[in-house]
Amino acid sequence: MSAKDRVRLDAMHRVERDEQTVVAAASLMGVSVRQARRLWKRFQAQGAAGLVHRLRDRPSNRRLAEALRQRIVKRHQERYADFGPTFACEKLAADGLSVSPDTLTALLKERQLWQRRRKHKKHRQRRERRASFGSMVQMDGSPHDWFEGRAPKCELMVLIDDATNRTYARFYPAETTVAAFDMFGRWTRRHGLARSVYVDRHGIYRDEDHPEKPTQFGRAMKELGVELILAHSPQAKGRVERRHQVFQDRLVKELRLRNISDQEQANALLEKIFLPDLNRRYAVAPREAADLHRLLPPDLALAEILCVQEERVVGRDWCVRWNNQFLQIPAAHAALDLPRKRVLIKQLPGGEQLLTYRNQRLSYKLLAARPVAPRSRPVLINRKGWKPAANHPWRGNPVGQPQPRGGPAPAAPPPGRHAAAVTRLR
Repeated sequence: MSAKDRVRLDAMHRVERDEQTVVAAASLMGVSVRQARRLWKRFQAQGAAGLVHRLRDRPSNRRLAEALRQRIVKRHQERYADFGPTFACEKLAADGLSVSPDTLTALLKERQLWQRRRKHKKHRQRRERRASFGSMVQMDGSPHDWFEGRAPKCELMVLIDDATNRTYARFYPAETTVAAFDMFGRWTRRHGLARSVYVDRHGIYRDEDHPEKPTQFGRAMKELGVELILAHSPQAKGRVERRHQVFQDRLVKELRLRNISDQEQANALLEKIFLPDLNRRYAVAPREAADLHRLLPPDLALAEILCVQEERVVGRDWCVRWNNQFLQIPAAHAALDLPRKRVLIKQLPGGEQLLTYRNQRLSYKLLAARPVAPRSRPVLINRKGWKPAANHPWRGNPVGQPQPRGGPAPAAPPPGRHAAAVTRLR
């Protein structure tokens, strides 16, 4: 089941246990009440399988023919490329190519031909609190001189529940992906998985250069079935922004009174004294008593999801390079034929690397130095032309050429030496 199906399954189980009504489950699943009742009937009749969409892995029956799709895009680019979608559809209909504006926009986006145009500013209004604990949490980092010069500057990561103001905070060297993973993991182990998390457009939550590609944090939220909401302004997540003001006022003074000048002691103060007192003073009761946090499945390895994951290509020497380290895959995995294939590396919070290939865990050995490929001695081949010297015997009397005339005749050998030579030949 997908993450969306698991959310629906959790809602149906709550209805089955009489923890909430079908109407309340509809808002939890993000569907209409009518659709929620259909899902409830299917769940009663077929169980979890009834929640899976019937058209999964099948093309839509209303999909346009591929030839027609290409004709529409070609005609649009030839004549109506700078038209708005509605106006362009009117002109295409006059040409005999009837298509809706949404379909035309989707066709252009598939081929990366769509350009977003600037729109007027929308009217905005104050957002009401979420009704239940765990429906949404806001997370943000607060850079500040927390130790007033007694220690290097660091970042306070703050996570607050939107419905109750219940707050959790912890000091980190900076607002990084690892810090965000650790914060969300600590909250999840205490309360469960929140339905959504509200963050700003920091680089660890959204890649500005590739907005369609999820970041490491966005990938983890998708795997866990948690909705990632990106705020367009600091005022949109004002609840956590106002909590920063409380910390920058009261926490700084508490650290000064106790003469705390390092992150470890400051985190201990937050855990044992400051946060319990803060939640006792400022936490409010939710409008609805239901806790919407989802319990973690017993077989879910949360640390392997809330970590940095990247693919690497295995070299011909069965080594994988990661952070200037070389991981040697042993011969026990020879049957997988891994060279030139991609494996997934997971950087766990403790610093250990985990290698997997098609969900199969691989063992490895960390090499102390870069592996050096054996070098074979090259075979030297002399391709340079050779010519005999001017005084070479070949040049003096070439084979098959007549003797030069006018020269002295060669001397005859002594009779005795000639006779001895003839005797040896016989």
